[in-house]
Amino acid sequence: MIINSRNIVAVIGSLAMAMLVITSCGKSGKKNSRSGNGQSVKQLQAAGATFPYPLYSKMFNEYGKTHDIQINYQAIGSGGGIRQMDNKTVDFGASDAPMSDQELKQAPAPIVHIPTCLGAVVLTYNLPNSPKLKLTPDLVADIYLGKIKKWNNQRIKAVNADIKLPDLNITVVHRSDGSGTTYIFSDYLSKISSTWKNDVGREKSLQWPVGLGGKGNPGVAGLVKQTPGAIGYVELIYSLQNHMPYASLKNKSGNFITPSLQSVSSAGNVQIPSDARISITNTAAPQGYPISGFTYLLLYKDLSTSVSSLEKAREVVHLVNWMLNQGQQYAKPLDYAPLPENALKVAEKNLKSVSYNGHPLPLTQVKKSNRQIRILLMNVLSIYLRWI
Repeated sequence: MIINSRNIVAVIGSLAMAMLVITSCGKSGKKNSRSGNGQSVKQLQAAGATFPYPLYSKMFNEYGKTHDIQINYQAIGSGGGIRQMDNKTVDFGASDAPMSDQELKQAPAPIVHIPTCLGAVVLTYNLPNSPKLKLTPDLVADIYLGKIKKWNNQRIKAVNADIKLPDLNITVVHRSDGSGTTYIFSDYLSKISSTWKNDVGREKSLQWPVGLGGKGNPGVAGLVKQTPGAIGYVELIYSLQNHMPYASLKNKSGNFITPSLQSVSSAGNVQIPSDARISITNTAAPQGYPISGFTYLLLYKDLSTSVSSLEKAREVVHLVNWMLNQGQQYAKPLDYAPLPENALKVAEKNLKSVSYNGHPLPLTQVKKSNRQIRILLMNVLSIYLRWI
């Protein structure tokens, strides 16, 4: 093929014109990145659970790279996320615990639950040489009730005969803030201990019988790590990131189960209700880890309740749909269990029910962002110049 200066000029001119048109379109009205007042939708606001924060942070970062939008997520705990939803100060919220009937009634408008993954609450501890500890349901309950005060207690030794347990006081560590992690843990304790159920209960925030409080999963992990003899509950990822040991727990079937993606997934292999609100603690699955749970995004069924424009509502739905599908690839590397097929179907159905002032919101984003197209055109130009 003969290439002359006219060919080169024509190609470069065509590409330049295409980029100019795309930029102009972006300035004049690209639907999926515009707010109602003509300003580009550059940021979404969200807040809530710390439990899935490492995963959400990764998902939001990867999504932002290709969709030219920033998601500002505040990991302030599930209780804080629900309060922000009630105050209509975020585009969507997040909670590790499904909202109660009472919380849903108090909300300004109907809310839908979108499960995004599964995680495990683990019991991490600070003991010499970090032994592989085994705990039974009654031991966990009585430690947190303050009835067992020493690590060399005969009941603990009975299930850990191969470990030399120290004559060390047990320091109980719990969350000081309202959290879905606390709800999942207290939900488990309420199922395995009638004393806990009657005297303490299951809530996102509790009046603890004993112990020290730390804010968020990082706060609890930090207190345990710096306090010899401490035991606390955190999300599995925080224990792994901080190189902290965690206990195997005896489940309902009598098996000591180590928390893992496989054992958490086994716990979630159950029938999911249409509203996705379900507790899977103390699972009957023989190989299921007993303190497992789904974590949720919370969206108003009509996004006009909290979202300022139709275009921004579309961005929210595009993001959540991406998290349910392409985003699931990031779950396993961060030690979260991806959504099983049964939960994914419920999540997608609930997302399809979301609207904006009665307008249905498509789940797929048809147009590429201006940034993506500009990069594509620049790559084409670079290849062409090298070829000639």
